[in-house]
Amino acid sequence: MEQRNEIVEISFEFAIKIIEFSELLEQNKKFVIARQILKSGTSIGANIRESQSAESKADFIHKLKIAHKEAEETQYWLLLCEKAPTYPSPPEQMKAALLSIQKLLSKIISSSKK
Repeated sequence: MEQRNEIVEISFEFAIKIIEFSELLEQNKKFVIARQILKSGTSIGANIRESQSAESKADFIHKLKIAHKEAEETQYWLLLCEKAPTYPSPPEQMKAALLSIQKLLSKIISSSKK
């Protein structure tokens, strides 16, 4: 039986939500931000997934740090959408999911350094 990996699961579900939100942005002809959110938002999970096959502890931490940076960038783009009057606001559950990912990443990175 395969063990459940919460950060992998949450980041995958988040990527699905990011795809849906970027499609909404494209429907509203907000192509540049849609592309940025799609890249950074799906990169989070891709880097987390890649960390699962890390060659060393340092490599594992490095890949998770990249995922954390991508999460910060995604948070920036979502905040822009939220504040810009002509953009659709991201759903609250998406912002909450991103916050959960950021907290989990911070916790995993810090505990892995010990």
